[in-house]
Amino acid sequence: MKYLKINQLKKPLSGNIDIAGAKNAALPLLAATILGRNEMTISNLPDVADIKTLLKLLEMLGAQYSLDKNIAKISTIKLDKTTATYDIVKTMRASILVLGPLLARFGHCEVSLPGGCAIGQRPVDLHLKALELMGAHIEIRAGYIYATTDGPLKGAKIVFDKVTVTGTENIVMAAALADGETTIINAAKEPEVVQLCEVLSNSGVVIKGIGTDKLVITGRNRELIDIQNFSIIPDRIEAGTYLCAGAITNSQITINKVIPEHLESILYKLKEMGFGIEKTQSSVTILPAKKIKPINLITTEYPGFPTDMQAQFMALALIANGTSIIDERLFENRFMHVSELLRMGADIHLNGSIATINGGKELFGADVMATDLRASSALVLAGLIASGETNVHRIYHLDRGYEDLEGKLNALGADITRCDESL
Repeated sequence: MKYLKINQLKKPLSGNIDIAGAKNAALPLLAATILGRNEMTISNLPDVADIKTLLKLLEMLGAQYSLDKNIAKISTIKLDKTTATYDIVKTMRASILVLGPLLARFGHCEVSLPGGCAIGQRPVDLHLKALELMGAHIEIRAGYIYATTDGPLKGAKIVFDKVTVTGTENIVMAAALADGETTIINAAKEPEVVQLCEVLSNSGVVIKGIGTDKLVITGRNRELIDIQNFSIIPDRIEAGTYLCAGAITNSQITINKVIPEHLESILYKLKEMGFGIEKTQSSVTILPAKKIKPINLITTEYPGFPTDMQAQFMALALIANGTSIIDERLFENRFMHVSELLRMGADIHLNGSIATINGGKELFGADVMATDLRASSALVLAGLIASGETNVHRIYHLDRGYEDLEGKLNALGADITRCDESL
């Protein structure tokens, strides 16, 4: 097992880095290849563990693929299996995304329930209720979802009780091969959902309302589609994480290959804290603040402030001049990084879903443990400014969603080494 050894920065970061493709856009798009009858090329795939896991799952289902750096060629023409086993689903909750397309294509599938999640419960009941409205018969047995249909799925009106990103994606894919028109009310509007809809639309599926909370999909009655080649959009969470690295070290850095409009809520909060922001069509530069102000933020669905940036901004709030308040509205257990930051000298108080961060306290290097993907990056950010040496353990969480994080930070001037726990 590996860990990261981080030495306190001696001078500000500086330079430019390129942002990788978005993991959360790539995963549903890989699942959508199940709907295809052709070989397709996907470019700008991030080199992270979750992508390799979903490619492995597709291969187990009968797909063929080749992967060369960030470009994959995938063919699902010979797909002939419909079981997503626990052994692979347990390593990545996003595996549930194969449920909709498998059921739509074959009329039956068996998908393991994802199980628990470190950051809280993310039940799939909204997915299952929606599929039942489309005519699916759902049974839960021995930890598996057994789903069948009598003929094609039927178009239906789906009203989600709450916004669900993977739920929206699953039903969009299922609806693409359904018989008739499916309307999704209270659909997620995240850029990753938008790209899935755009790729399917460019491949012949009629979808109205892309980018809004009401999607109308005209199904193709089980006729597979010719999926056009596409490139994954930039990862807005990776981009936000590196902007926080610039902010927490009060440095000037530039991130390239981004879509600035996807970062608006993040950039707004950075400006509120006193940092300068310069944008071009595909880059963002963060400029040092004269005085770093405290922040109040509430996590919510896009276009609001993303829960996936909450931990990084908590680390950033540790250097603010004053008291910051973070209200986590989406996941009940997403403050597990707090106990690790406390080990480094942070002054943070929790009251239910609200964290109060008293900034300006000196941070000290310590051995800390990552509890989830975004918590990992928050600990790395804190390690950049903590005195002495910080060791971040269990970084397999980090590798699920960041492509060479230590390499990119070192290119900006950080001193981070990947080490073996056994040495």
